Amino acid sequence: MNLSILNKPMENRFDSRLRDAGEQNFNGLSLRTVQINVGLKCNLACHHCHVESSPKRTEEMTWETMQWVLLAAKKARAVSIDITGGAPEMNPHFRRLIDAAVTQGHEVIVRTNLTIMFEDGYGDLPEFYANRHVHLVASLPCYLETNVDRQRGKHVYEESIEIIQRLNALGYGVRAELPLDLVYNPGGPTLPPEQSALEAAYRSELGKRFGIHFTRLYTITNLPIGRFQHDLRRQGYAAKYQELLERTFNQATLAELMCRHQLHVGWDGTIYDCDFNYALKLPASAGHIRDFDPATFLTRRIVTGTHCFGCTAGCGSSCGGSLVAEAVDTAQTAVSVVG
Repeated sequence: MNLSILNKPMENRFDSRLRDAGEQNFNGLSLRTVQINVGLKCNLACHHCHVESSPKRTEEMTWETMQWVLLAAKKARAVSIDITGGAPEMNPHFRRLIDAAVTQGHEVIVRTNLTIMFEDGYGDLPEFYANRHVHLVASLPCYLETNVDRQRGKHVYEESIEIIQRLNALGYGVRAELPLDLVYNPGGPTLPPEQSALEAAYRSELGKRFGIHFTRLYTITNLPIGRFQHDLRRQGYAAKYQELLERTFNQATLAELMCRHQLHVGWDGTIYDCDFNYALKLPASAGHIRDFDPATFLTRRIVTGTHCFGCTAGCGSSCGGSLVAEAVDTAQTAVSVVG
């Protein structure tokens, strides 16, 4: 018996599609961004949350690990440090991390749920962010109140609108140096609509009703993991949704997949290829952030699974929104498993 065959990792369906697309050596292409999950504690427990954050979670990154991350970002000459959670603001070292990253010369991106700024001890965050020119990426999965509150909880829409208005008053979404991007997630087992058209609808509705301004809208596909996967299984849509993602695979998205241009660091310092692999506990081959080497990291083989079809379906999906302007034909005509 050939033992090398037994020791060879089993090829998943996404790897098969990569091979068909000529991407057998699926490795990194650049290292523009270091993304950090600084903890899983959150003031919300959203239905679509792939890392299953909630007020009950206690995991959080230490300051020592944050220092290793800053050193790695310096070694990699990364442009951006992208901070996420949970509600990342709830990590006790959060503000210290931002100040250190700014001092080191990085663009700082914070992924915020907005409503944290209503909690005690967080009310001064808009001014803190503005003074440091932090790039804010804010979850607002619809411009309609009913859809937002269904996904994220009662009164979340109302509070989010109020915080965006506060941010606008400081210049966020108005001045170029204070970017405020909004994030749309589908409310069910569908692909996002075309990003530019939906952005126009957001601008029209939010501007007309609330006088709100923002910089860009990102459309992000819900991957079949975490709480969203639990909902799919409960509703009987899990298999159909996976079939939809695989049927609408778009080869044109492969060059810009976020796993090829960033590294993701979990709260304990483990390195992952992306936030979704972090949620699934699929670490990269690079190990711990204290041992990080940029050259080795770029040549690694990216860890994949069938969930990766979520990032390549239709127009593609990443932490920065859609990846290509046009979807393949099947994605244009079949974007839902319902109905």
